[in-house]
This record gives sequence, C-alpha cells and structure tokens, in this order.
Amino acid sequence: MRVLSLLASGTEIVCALGAGDSLVGRSHECDNPEWVRRLPACTRPAFDVSMSSGKIDVEVRRRLKLQEPLYHVDANLIRELRPDLLITQAHCEVCAVTPDDIERVGCGILSAQVLALSAGSVEGIFDGVMSIARGMGLSPAGERLVSEMRSRIRAVTDAVQREPTPTVVMLEWMDPIFSMGNWGPELVDAANGKVLIGQKGQFSRAIPWDEVREADPDFLIIAPCGFGIDRTVRELPLLEALPGWRQLKSVRAGRVALADGNLYFNRSGPTIVETVEIIAEILHGHRGAEKRHAGAWRAYSDTKMGVNETGSHRFASR
Repeated sequence: MRVLSLLASGTEIVCALGAGDSLVGRSHECDNPEWVRRLPACTRPAFDVSMSSGKIDVEVRRRLKLQEPLYHVDANLIRELRPDLLITQAHCEVCAVTPDDIERVGCGILSAQVLALSAGSVEGIFDGVMSIARGMGLSPAGERLVSEMRSRIRAVTDAVQREPTPTVVMLEWMDPIFSMGNWGPELVDAANGKVLIGQKGQFSRAIPWDEVREADPDFLIIAPCGFGIDRTVRELPLLEALPGWRQLKSVRAGRVALADGNLYFNRSGPTIVETVEIIAEILHGHRGAEKRHAGAWRAYSDTKMGVNETGSHRFASR
C-alpha cells in the first residue's frame, strides 16, 4: 500500500505500526522520525511562519475570514505519488491540512481513500490509531500499539500517584494567550497534576492574561503550537512584559517549564505517551524515561542563567 500522510501525527502512527516503508510522501510538518524528512513534501505554509506569534495570529484570522488558504497543497506531486491512502485531519482548520484543502486543489479526483482524523481527547487519539491501522489492513498492530500506549501512561500514573498534586496552567500560544485544551488536560491528570484552565475535549482557547494571574498555578508549562523550545525562548519577552508576570507563584518559585510544543504537546499520536512522561518529570522529578526525551523541556530559570542544556533540569523545590 502507498500511503501519503499530510498530518505529522498520522506519519508517526504509520511508523509506530511498523509500516513506515509504506509512506511515499508527507506534509512539510512531518519530521518524526527523522528519516521521514527524506520523503517528498506535498504541502507548504501559505505565508511566512517565521513571524512573531502576534503577527501569525493576525494573518491566520485574516485568511480564515477571507477564506484564503493557510497551506499550499501540491496537487501535481500528489498525483505523481499515486497514494492508495491519504491521511489528513478534520479536527482543526488551522493546525494542519484538512480534507477541504485537498478538495480545493482538485485532489478529490484521486482514487485514494482519504482518511481524516479528528481527535480531541486521548480516546480520540486511540481511535485515530485504529482508523489508520484498519485502513492499512493492520488492525492487530493497531491494537498492540494502543495497548502499549495505555500501559506506558498507566505506568507513569502509578509511579507518581502518591506525590502531592500541584496545580498547572499550560499555554499553547503567547500572543494572544491561549490555554491548552483537547487532550492536554488528560495528560496532566495522568501525570498527577490539576489543570486550572482548559477542559478535556474542548478546543484550546484565547484567554485574558488576568485569568492566568487569578489562577496563579504552582506550575506553568509553556508549549506553543508548532514551536520548538528555541523559538519559544525568543518570544519570552512577550510574557515577561505582561503585568504581574514576576509575581506569579510559579515564576517566583522557579516552576515555569518551556516545552517542545511542536513534537510533544500538539500532536495527536504516539508521542502523547512521552508527553505524560515529560509532565511527570516537570511536576514530580519523575525520571523514568529521561533518555527518550532529552531536550524536550527547559526550565525558564535556566534561560535566565544562560543554561542551554534541556531536559535535564529538576525543579529543586519538589
């Protein structure tokens, strides 16, 4: 079977099923595992995504209002690749290519089966794994993968369940401020944390900064959608300039974590397991899988001290 994945988590699922050799193409966002970068990219952003968070937000809203595309899809390349299965998503019109994007450029005439994932929760992610597995004729592999993911998440929960439960706010964007929703609160819960803003299964949403100040969580996790840690560090002045930033409990106690939102916090695939492990490490110092995700997060206090090593900081106060 020839599989074209236009969704980063879809690519990760195909590879986790042991079927990476079926992939013939990818989206520009597909980068894990590293080798998939060698596959032809069939999409690209329709505007300059190196702009600041605020400018990106303005441009996205403008394009949505005028019904202009957020992504360019290379229909000719897709036809040349002759996929039997094309993976995309129908959960968010902003984050990745949708079936409408495919139809807009005339790829609907392809004979390929189009599989659009729609995951707003952890169970929805498991359903997505099984949808791809069934679409590829790999249902037993899908069942094993889901079982392994459940088992690893349960192992983290068991390891930290006797620790005190800290309060947490997770931010998915910095200008404007977005709180993390969808499956994010479930992952915090699995790592024995209590989310103060954002609810399971609901979309991430823009919130006033005062809502964060009023929540005043024990821990603040900053993982902007599509951003790696270095990109987040460059935009920290946006938060530092907000009224009351230095008075937040998490800032004063040195419990602010900058995480790789692109790879671990914004994808609805196998990496959610590692996200739970990362959150448990941030909140409780749980280091059960440290080597697997070195570089996944950095303490905000380390950025102030010029420390560049990531994923090795243990918050001293816990």
